[in-house]
Formats: sequence, structure tokens, C-alpha cells
Amino acid sequence: MFVSETSVTVRYAETDQMGVVYHANYLVWFELGRTDLIEKLGFNYAGMEKDGILSPVIDVSIRYKKPAIYGEQATIHTWIEAYDGLKVTYGYRVFNPNNDICVEGETQHICVKKESFKPLIMKKHYPDLDTAYRQAMATSE
Repeated sequence: MFVSETSVTVRYAETDQMGVVYHANYLVWFELGRTDLIEKLGFNYAGMEKDGILSPVIDVSIRYKKPAIYGEQATIHTWIEAYDGLKVTYGYRVFNPNNDICVEGETQHICVKKESFKPLIMKKHYPDLDTAYRQAMATSE
């Protein structure tokens, strides 16, 4: 499978009083990784929205392993864990500079029409993205 790597420096505003990343901010980092993955596949959320397609989150799972610390460089690995033509599950791992896993998790999304919020079958309504997702899952590294 294709894995996108995105780096972020832990900013002060993302931390709590202990100097570690506040737990909800990892979800923002998941979004950074997901956006980067989609761009590396040749698409972008802004373009999808112009085409009238939204991709809401329908499920989130996150497991905290080790804190990311203020000032450190964190690396977000993102990939397509599962895709069935309707739902897509993205997998994530956030690493610290020592290559320790700080957080791992998944988000599940569907694509919907902006006007109606009706789910879309991607192969029919956005075939290029459907193909890109399937190829990203099949790509070996």
C-alpha cells in the first residue's frame, strides 16, 4: 500500500500544561496526513468540494502510545486501510524523532453530495478517485 509521510513541528498552542500534545490535536494531524495523501494521489479536498462532493467523518478510533513533545518534529504516516467504493478507512501512525509510535488510529469517511448529503458510489460519481484509492491500496513499497 502507498503510505504518505507528513511532518509537523509540535507547536506550543497544540500542547497542554505538561508540554505534550493535547489529545484532540492528533485528530487535526490526522487531517493533515489525509489531505497530504489525497494530494499525492492527484486530488484535493477543495477541488472535490467545487465538484459538489464532501467527505464527512463517520467513525474515529485513536490509541495513544507515547506523548509528542513541544518543539519535536512529528511524522504522520497515512494510508488507505480499507475501501469498498462507498466507505474509505484511513490509517494513521504518528512518530516522534526517535521513531517511537506516539499515536495510531483510523478515520472512516463516506463521500456525499453537498446539496443532499446522499452517499455517493465513487466508481460511478468520481471514477478517477475510485481508481486512485484502489491503486494506492494495491501499491507495494
